[in-house]
Amino acid sequence: MSDDERAEPQANIDELCINTIRTLAIDAVETANSGHPGTPMALAPLAYTLYTRVLRHSPRHPDWFDRDRLVLSAGHASMLLYAILYLTGYDLGLDDIRRFRQLGSLTPGHPEYGRTPGVEVTTGPLGQGIGNAVGLALAERWLAGRLNRPGYPIVDHYTFAICSDGDIQEGVSNEACAIAGHLGLGRLIAFYDRNHISIDGPTELAMSEDTAARYEALGWHVQDLGEDVTPARICAAVEAAKAEERRPSLVILRTHIAEGAPNKRDTAAAHGAPLGADEVRLTKENLGWPVDRSFWVPDEALAHCRRAVERGHELVREWEERCRSYARAYPKEHELLEQVRARRLPADWDSGELPRFERDDGPVATRKAAHRALQWAAARVPQLVGGSADLASSTLAKIDDAPSIGRGNYSGRNIHFGVREHAMGTIVNGLVLHGLRAFGATFLVFSDYMKPPIRLAALMGIPSTFVFSHDSIGVGEDGPTHQPVEHLPHLRAIPNLYVVRPAGANETVRAWRFALRTSDRPVVLVLTRQAVPVDDPDRVPDDAIERGAWVVRDTTGEPDAIVVATGSEVATALDAAELLHADGIDARVISMPCVERFLEQDESWREDLLPSSCRARVAVEAAAPLGWERIVGSEGAVVGIDRFGESGPGREVLAHFGFTPERVADTVREVVARATSEQSTPR
Repeated sequence: MSDDERAEPQANIDELCINTIRTLAIDAVETANSGHPGTPMALAPLAYTLYTRVLRHSPRHPDWFDRDRLVLSAGHASMLLYAILYLTGYDLGLDDIRRFRQLGSLTPGHPEYGRTPGVEVTTGPLGQGIGNAVGLALAERWLAGRLNRPGYPIVDHYTFAICSDGDIQEGVSNEACAIAGHLGLGRLIAFYDRNHISIDGPTELAMSEDTAARYEALGWHVQDLGEDVTPARICAAVEAAKAEERRPSLVILRTHIAEGAPNKRDTAAAHGAPLGADEVRLTKENLGWPVDRSFWVPDEALAHCRRAVERGHELVREWEERCRSYARAYPKEHELLEQVRARRLPADWDSGELPRFERDDGPVATRKAAHRALQWAAARVPQLVGGSADLASSTLAKIDDAPSIGRGNYSGRNIHFGVREHAMGTIVNGLVLHGLRAFGATFLVFSDYMKPPIRLAALMGIPSTFVFSHDSIGVGEDGPTHQPVEHLPHLRAIPNLYVVRPAGANETVRAWRFALRTSDRPVVLVLTRQAVPVDDPDRVPDDAIERGAWVVRDTTGEPDAIVVATGSEVATALDAAELLHADGIDARVISMPCVERFLEQDESWREDLLPSSCRARVAVEAAAPLGWERIVGSEGAVVGIDRFGESGPGREVLAHFGFTPERVADTVREVVARATSEQSTPR
């Protein structure tokens, strides 16, 4: 048999499988009357090739640790991923494909981590996925450096990403890819689907750059395959990319959106809407597909793709066998591997005494207390890594006496993200998705640049830690551009996110411990630039953060008023309570470092802390007052700030905006007077 004769059956089965992916995407979008058919149709050859010839993966073991990761950064092309996951044998049925975009289905509009087997990352907001992929690739290198030993390549895989024109246009992708190039992440391979089509029309409406040249300038290895997107050419490109061990790779594919559709190929109409019944019929005719059948999967195509199951079983078996031998040879390293695999921290890591600050040590900025707490945590949690967006000297979020991660040296613990807050957030999420515990730090005002990755971390339920210092108008001289005002309510509005603003040094060390104890969602730590009084180490409850609130100053009987404060304003509230005491008003002062945790406590405990009988309540926080009505009620008041700040010494700025004991005391007196008047008014 000639080479041509042997190649023909393979070509036929390749085409059959590729068209199966295309028609599944067409039918799913048509049935849902919603979705993006064009890109799955264009990229069907890529997905088919990767999952049947390139990726080391195991469909029946989707969480196998040493698998190659594939991130569909172009999340709108979700049916591309769902189709190939189903065909290769993941726990996803044809009925799930039929229920594309339906309530409660395993095939939501965009891929969701934790919902669909085989989905590595929640994607959809463009640019996020490629940033996550950089984090995943960096985690692989870090783990390889920490765990691999001669004869034991325990961590030995690649990270792949599929990106669209939109991903490439988003600024976060440039930030993240610049870091990847700087670090020389040779195990990151991204495919750029250059189909020249956006929702509004041709990409030329807004894009004229030489993307290949840009990525070469970022330190990437670039291949442009043109329109040659055959399985053989894709495989050759992957091998060439793998040979570039010191550079990440970008493989550019010139595809045609809605490939196979006679009238909508290369049109924006195929981007984000069903093809329509007539075009579906014509497309299936063009592909040689039965026009009267929906969700038709040829037996030959399914059997061919399902060979991935057995290959996956063998890969896992070999790796597990290697791990057993590795455990005997390197028990300490194996224990770290098991911790990362199970996403657990070392046993008893949080036992023993926390760092302790004495009243005589103060005042101390909570960022400085957090730095000390971080050293305590880092000594106990070897998989804890992170860094700042070029602000480590200010945020103090740095692991002392630990090397930095750099090109060719990936086993350090400090990451220099540069002035790239958005990319930092996406990379932190990628590191966490790979099983590490990671943090990223900057000023609170710059959390604006990180909203998308914070939101997606919350949506995925992953324990990323975001550290934000310089938390209020107390920043002072830098002025309103650097003084956060609206940021705390903004962050608290994100579901499944804990926002922790500790009042003093001893609350702060508990806050870092809380962040690492939290495994089902991200945690934001909000810290002061300025020094604040040290909270009494003998009075701060061990569970102050877990409970979300505690009584700092109590009354002899039922309180006349309750003052709730966070962060640096707790000290102000305590001073106000002393002024009120001189007037015969006995005020309870509550520190509430985490509103979300407080609201999660049982009603009886919350009632003990905030008795409903006391309607004279005042909240104090140097931020926009939105949200505090949940705590103070309709009859209470909030001492907050509803305008931008001013430049000047921090203490003077705070006083200028009324964050003084006198202003807080006056507000409490007004609330008490109003409550007393209402109680005495006959009904």
